[in-house]
Amino acid sequence: MTLLLPLLGFMFASLLVAAVGLRVLSRGAAVVERRLGEVTGAGGLVRDEEPRHETAVKLLKRMGARVPRSPAEMGKLRLRLVRAGFRGDEALPVFYGIRVSVALGAFFLLATPVVMRPNLVVALAGLGLGYVLPAMVLARLAKRRQRRIRLGLADALDLLVVSVEAGLGLDQALLRVGDELASAHPDLADELKLVNLELRAGKARVEALRNLGERTGVDDVSSLVTMLIQTDKFGTSVAQSLRVHCETLRTKRRQRAEEAAAKTGVKMVFPLVFCIFPAIWVVTIGPAAIKFVQVLFPMAHNIKPH
Repeated sequence: MTLLLPLLGFMFASLLVAAVGLRVLSRGAAVVERRLGEVTGAGGLVRDEEPRHETAVKLLKRMGARVPRSPAEMGKLRLRLVRAGFRGDEALPVFYGIRVSVALGAFFLLATPVVMRPNLVVALAGLGLGYVLPAMVLARLAKRRQRRIRLGLADALDLLVVSVEAGLGLDQALLRVGDELASAHPDLADELKLVNLELRAGKARVEALRNLGERTGVDDVSSLVTMLIQTDKFGTSVAQSLRVHCETLRTKRRQRAEEAAAKTGVKMVFPLVFCIFPAIWVVTIGPAAIKFVQVLFPMAHNIKPH
């Protein structure tokens, strides 16, 4: 155990120094690339061995962190990161770095006499908990974002119906709704803007809408996507379909509210039993219990300690 502690300290310090070094080097490389791009753009000259289209491809690769990808290409963890709002290419390495850092930090704190007496079993348990905890936090963030998207979907549908009935196409209506909801519902607005970005990049509307449903993971958005795909496929009225779907969505929201209200009584049982009933029992039964003991055991009550 005495040999293990210096080794753990050395590993932790090495990882910390390596992370800081990579951060500094990447920032310096980004600054150099930006300055070279400014110089190249100002001079209007491109090297002969690097055609103009290759420069454009490199620029698109740098912008790739902002362009949504097909959910089929993502793993479960990357899809969970996307649903939590972290779409960048660096999101997955950063998450793994946070997971490893938290796990090693918990193991280091519990294996050394910093917090408590060193215990290898407790340290291994802390290692496992530190590895699982970031995934739990990520799942929680994803659920919160899905809830925000679900709450803003009704307003988005109202604006979408008005925009389509005013004469805008579906693509322009989605872009307009995304701009209007940028301050009230930023998460949903970002998703709608990403759909428009995919359409401008050349993807089919069906694929872009399906990616929207997969990225969000919200049932209401998935049903909206299915309705829009069917409307586009069969050539029916988009405005009429959106209005019917909006009424259906409001009915579902009302039913969810009624369901939540019906569950309130069951959820109140636990705080009532564990928090309120003990106090009521002490107040109501306590004096009677004291009097009962005084009447049945008068000798024990009158005995005084020496």
